[in-house]
Amino acid sequence: MEDILELYQRPYDVLHPLVCMDEMSKPLIDETRVPRPVSIGQPEKFDYEYERKGVNNVFMVFEPLKGERHVRVTDRRTKIDWAHCVKYIVDFHYSEAAKILLVMDNLNTHKPSSLYDAFSPQEARRLLDKLEFHYTPKHGSWLNRTEIEFSVLKRQCLDCRVPDSATLKQKIAQWEQHRNEKIVKTDWQFKTEDARIKLARLYPSFKN
Repeated sequence: MEDILELYQRPYDVLHPLVCMDEMSKPLIDETRVPRPVSIGQPEKFDYEYERKGVNNVFMVFEPLKGERHVRVTDRRTKIDWAHCVKYIVDFHYSEAAKILLVMDNLNTHKPSSLYDAFSPQEARRLLDKLEFHYTPKHGSWLNRTEIEFSVLKRQCLDCRVPDSATLKQKIAQWEQHRNEKIVKTDWQFKTEDARIKLARLYPSFKN
């Protein structure tokens, strides 16, 4: 935990960008009946019945000090999908960085071995040389600042039924562009000193 909190205190460094990464599932749900449109004094109405169309995975890469996020929608959330998302980070958004400080949870797909499963050894090593992994502790995913962005995404963009992947990608792309144009950052206040007081129960106790 303190590793992540200390990382969040570092100043912005374009050559060593702090990047938070996370993923979530989004069910695809279609209507079985045509919704009633908005009328005077009445909101749009939807039938309680729906048809499930599968599930998509949403990867988000968030640079909190720059106020920039990038979102990718995939059919699955396997280690291969994660590896290709990492390559996307390294080669398209931070190709000029000397080292990317990547914050993630400790999911079993978020491992260097996943890159070797997805790419040749030479390519996997090239990507790893650009990355410095920092894992949130078990039950500490709230330390990943991408969780904040996902909360906003759900409220502002995904609080409705989405019938297919194309619609999901379009809605998220519009949301992403709007947030990036506004350069929305996160104001992280929780520090190591706070953790040692408020979360003292998580630290080992020593007797004098």
